[in-house]
Amino acid sequence: MAKIRVIVIDGKDNVATALESLKRGTEVFVKVGDAAEKIILLTDIPLGHKLALRDIEKGDSVVKYGEPIGRTLTKIERGEHVHVHNVVSAPRH
Repeated sequence: MAKIRVIVIDGKDNVATALESLKRGTEVFVKVGDAAEKIILLTDIPLGHKLALRDIEKGDSVVKYGEPIGRTLTKIERGEHVHVHNVVSAPRH
């Protein structure tokens, strides 16, 4: 059984959260429904930071907890670090 290294909070999410610091090139397995998908990390992902579960186009919403938490400043590729360098936070209402 593969070690759990990332967690997806909600089925609508397009990001996962790293449960440990992960290096570029690491293979992680993400549970999607009843299946697991393998993602190869394109960048280092620090503990507690997000990684893209799929390509996210420039200007699209970043979804965590099933809700949009920000918008991308650039295209983010599957397996890439998602953080303040490529996302602007969504304003609270």
